[in-house]
Amino acid sequence: MSVNLALILTLLTLFTGIVVAMDKLVWKTADQDSRTTPSVITTLVEYSRSFFPVLIFVLVIRSFIFEPFRIPSGSMKPTLTVGDFIFVKKFSYGLRLPVSESKIIETGQPERGDVVVFRLPSDPKVNYIKRVIGLPGDEISFQRQRLTINGVTMELAANGEVFEHAPVYVETLDGREHRTLIHDPGHSKMDGVYIIPEGQYFVMGDNRDRSKDSRYIGTIPEKYLVGEAVRIWMHFVPWNMPDWGRIGTKIE
Repeated sequence: MSVNLALILTLLTLFTGIVVAMDKLVWKTADQDSRTTPSVITTLVEYSRSFFPVLIFVLVIRSFIFEPFRIPSGSMKPTLTVGDFIFVKKFSYGLRLPVSESKIIETGQPERGDVVVFRLPSDPKVNYIKRVIGLPGDEISFQRQRLTINGVTMELAANGEVFEHAPVYVETLDGREHRTLIHDPGHSKMDGVYIIPEGQYFVMGDNRDRSKDSRYIGTIPEKYLVGEAVRIWMHFVPWNMPDWGRIGTKIE
């Protein structure tokens, strides 16, 4: 069962805010003798006064600035691995209201090469993380592990590194380099040509042969974008020591 943290946090903030407002306007417990004020109301007001500022601070930060996210799979190896905890910059692609996710202020659009978190269109309660490959209007060709975008083949070169028994390649998208993991050079799954509709994005995992991305789930409408993944703040796998070396790493 999935838990809607945004909804819970919003409801708690509203509830405590209403209690504080009711106390100022109606109950006025601070001006009354505690012996004449019902103990339930006094206790409720005290807790609401304590928690409301904290709740509204967390709600604003989580909804409009940064939200933590845990990497659940290996689809973004070697860039991100299972156990990475990252910050997602919520205001990269617009400010959205909590719960409804309606955009209220436009702040920018994804660029090719951005690592983004988005809600899965077929099940918006589930978050995915992938790299933006195709922008609205692009023609994307993926053949034998090589990307061609609008007729231009993207640079792909082995860098001599091996990650978990697979060779690492450096791919260049619009001048931005990132590492990809290719288990079977020269052969790839779901080869094809994809035309990106307006208002949607084509995304892929850096672990090309182990990623359920736009080759399988389709393009991602702009309204499902959550934000841009910007930095690793912790790496921890149960029963293992934290990998301190990954803390603070910028996500390229």
